[in-house]
Amino acid sequence: QTDMVRQRAEAAPAPKRGKQADTYTASDIQVLEGLEAVRRRPGMYIGTTDQRGLHHLVFEVVDNSVDEAMAGYCSRIDIAIEANGWVTVRDDGRGIPVDKHKTTGKSALETIMTVLHAGGKFGGGAYKVSGGLHGVGASVVNALSLKMFVEVRRENKIYRQDYERGIPVGALKTTADPRQVHTGTTTAFLADLRNEAGTDGIFDTIDYDYNILLQRFREMAYLTKGIWIRFEDRRAGSERDMNFCFDGGVASFVRHINKGRSTLSARPIYIEKTVDSTQVEAAIQYNDGFSQAEFSFANTINTIDGGSHLTGFRGGLTSVLNSYARKQKFLKDDDANLSGDDVREGMVAVISVKLPEPQFEGQTKTRLGNAPVEQHVRAAISEGLAQYLEEHPADGRKIIEKGILASRAREAARKARDLVVRKGLLDGTMLPGKLADCSERDPYQCELYLVEGISAGGTAKQGRDRRFQAILPLKGKILNVEKARMEKMLAHEEIRALITALGTSFGETMDLAKLRYRRVIIMADADVDGSHIRTLLLTFFFRYMRSLIDDGCLYIAQPPLYRIQVGRQHTWIYSDLERDQHLAKVKDGQKAHIQRYKGLGEMNPEQLWETTLDPEKRIMLQVSITDAMQAEEIFSTLMGDEVAPRKKWIQGHATQVKNLDA
Repeated sequence: QTDMVRQRAEAAPAPKRGKQADTYTASDIQVLEGLEAVRRRPGMYIGTTDQRGLHHLVFEVVDNSVDEAMAGYCSRIDIAIEANGWVTVRDDGRGIPVDKHKTTGKSALETIMTVLHAGGKFGGGAYKVSGGLHGVGASVVNALSLKMFVEVRRENKIYRQDYERGIPVGALKTTADPRQVHTGTTTAFLADLRNEAGTDGIFDTIDYDYNILLQRFREMAYLTKGIWIRFEDRRAGSERDMNFCFDGGVASFVRHINKGRSTLSARPIYIEKTVDSTQVEAAIQYNDGFSQAEFSFANTINTIDGGSHLTGFRGGLTSVLNSYARKQKFLKDDDANLSGDDVREGMVAVISVKLPEPQFEGQTKTRLGNAPVEQHVRAAISEGLAQYLEEHPADGRKIIEKGILASRAREAARKARDLVVRKGLLDGTMLPGKLADCSERDPYQCELYLVEGISAGGTAKQGRDRRFQAILPLKGKILNVEKARMEKMLAHEEIRALITALGTSFGETMDLAKLRYRRVIIMADADVDGSHIRTLLLTFFFRYMRSLIDDGCLYIAQPPLYRIQVGRQHTWIYSDLERDQHLAKVKDGQKAHIQRYKGLGEMNPEQLWETTLDPEKRIMLQVSITDAMQAEEIFSTLMGDEVAPRKKWIQGHATQVKNLDA
């Protein structure tokens, strides 16, 4: 993504008063009918109109089928990306009702598809548990689709209605189907692509990312035990077909996340219990690593910001493990209790709750707010975990011993942190000597380049704009924090310099409000070593400065790979594909001189400014986390202690390498 520099908004001039103000009358008030409001302001309903918003349409339709499964009426969902850009979702649920709705006078199907906040998920009759609660999913997808149709199979008949941009094309059609064996609903839509002039349409692209969709459907299958989900990509040249069905539920989910790691127990601890009206399902398994990974869901919605269910889980886990440790004399009377962080080190856990009326905080549904759920989950975890520990004392011993070791290491890390804090080495008051700071003091105007190598750092210092660009050269490769505890990390000079320069501290004490640069840019060579250094830095930021990524502050610079000169004209080229396209345009008889850049140090300051530092010309990739579970799996596989999973991953992806330097 091209870097966008965030500017402070200037104060707008006060509106003029006088005759103009008198022209503001009732005729200026617009009333948007039907789904017109959705098309006018799609971001209010799906967040964005880029690829993420496009995927949101798919998830809204599939969520409706999953709701049928959670209600016990659906056992299979088939999803397909068609070659012509259509998406088809078919389930074997009850089928959307088609009888006349008493309020609208239209069929229930047409009402659901064309009226916002119309659905069967408000009163608790049709759906006791549901992920889609606002009744806007199907109608929003309809409004933002160029074409759409819904086919319902029920009552030995097939009902179908077609739509264009949310408007029905004719009445509901009915055909007899006397041999009907399965009921269900088929929904197909073609997203409304914006034209080149930008005057019509909604979406920037209708290019679906197979892997993002695949990960979400796998997740749905884990969270809806026993559901069969088939996902086909029928696009030419990328035909693929995957099937998911997990009878183990979230226990299978945890095994998948821990795949390739050395675990303390052969199987995850699995807890399933209903407390009042809350269904609680959780799985826990420890590995020999230092990081923790918790994933929480409410009615299959990924609550990435946690909420009451995650709080209840943590409270129950910490309380039970401390009680067990004292009962078994692992902790003496004068020993302090293990902290939550101690008992969660090396833990992978999935917590899933299903409840009738979830209260999600925010339109994005990233945090569960139901207060009673905390006690429901705590009670379920306390009972289930206590029973497991009594029945599996060997596993209990390993878990407690790991917690005690983590407690000692954390105390050592605290002392190391206190030491460097007392010396002013982390709070930004004593900036590292090799940092070439900028003169601007507004963080939103400032950016910090993390440059591979002292030599390249010197070139960058000469080529930068000193007003708003700071340079921090990094010597060699930083520590792989995936294999090291915190006290070892704090002893690493380059990491300390990085933390100090940013000014935020790290981990639990990180304060993003103290960030000195709102753009932190990794700039490494375009070779194997440069790729490794980028990966090491990304591992550090993912594990210890996650909010820097979540807030959109981390970028990767894209220095050019080639300089192609024809006559007196030169062009900077950033990929092999761009090189081939450029050379194809070179006229016959003209000789092209191609220079391949492997290192930043091969450029002089003026060239580095022109290609990589100049905000008007540079290209930068913004780092974001689209799937936290997949990111967790990749970092642990590529950067962890286990060699076999990493070797298998490299072998499986070797054919995708386009530029491998011998």
